[in-house]
Amino acid sequence: MIKVGIIGAAGYTAGELMRILIYHPCAEIIFAQSTSHAGEPVWKAHHDLIGETTLVFTEEAPVNTVDVIFLCMGHGKSKSYVASLPKDFDGKIIDLSNDYRLHADAEDFVYGLPEAFRASIRKAARIANPGCFATAIQLALLPMAKADRLGEIHVTGITGSTGAGQKPSETTHFSWRDNNISVYKSFTHQHLAEIRETLSALAPSYGGQLNFVPMRGNYSRGILASVYFDCDMPEDEAVEAYKAYYKDEPFVSVVDFNPDLKMVINTNKCVLYVRKYDSKLHVVSIIDNLVKGASGQAVENMNLMFGLPENTGLNLKPSGF
Repeated sequence: MIKVGIIGAAGYTAGELMRILIYHPCAEIIFAQSTSHAGEPVWKAHHDLIGETTLVFTEEAPVNTVDVIFLCMGHGKSKSYVASLPKDFDGKIIDLSNDYRLHADAEDFVYGLPEAFRASIRKAARIANPGCFATAIQLALLPMAKADRLGEIHVTGITGSTGAGQKPSETTHFSWRDNNISVYKSFTHQHLAEIRETLSALAPSYGGQLNFVPMRGNYSRGILASVYFDCDMPEDEAVEAYKAYYKDEPFVSVVDFNPDLKMVINTNKCVLYVRKYDSKLHVVSIIDNLVKGASGQAVENMNLMFGLPENTGLNLKPSGF
């Protein structure tokens, strides 16, 4: 059994991580650390886990008792935490923040997008888990990046309120979010840099032109990214390129009909829909921001790091209604 510790275990991503790991056949959660909830049962913060676990939040994190730690703290906190680890700590680390995602910050962390960097992940001791929007957008582009057929890219994406984290804010308050929609961080979203780095690594001629307008949706979870760019491939050739690239991928499906978010919610799936309109190739990409966009992908990376089948513990069914 892989012994697991979770740092910052009271937030949304940690709750999803525990939901998955409690039933993972090859993993055992040894501790769930939370300073704000120390001494309380885990289900007090994650109500869906009532009756599922007897875990209690701890203030201390006995990291030398585990094989891997998941860092689920807020952005900007992981680097100082890693620097404070005991010098004899030899466990693996999977960081769900943005602290190590960029090359300039990576140190010895490997960017954990399995569909692009699986071989490196298998050999890694430390993983920087990708961002949620970054995951959806990159999966929409990887086949064309591999073919080096990317030019200027345009993306509109919409995400649920859980994408903003558990701490309440004006734009996650129900009375503001319900029956409402808004644009935020136009052309400046923090995930743009990691997307550009991946695409530049895979497509030598890619010039880094990526235009992204994110939106806040009036629902809880899920991302839909609408991606388009100029492409001189005929539609059937482009669709076949996507199907060939993802043929053996356990979590990515290329479909022949326009998908909707309910197909992927509560799962580690990504569903892609590819069509050509005049000179533009249009790709719709849908994921659950908390699972494939965060905790599910983190477990996927853990499985790879420990030599397990990639889908171990991740055969999750969506709730269609």
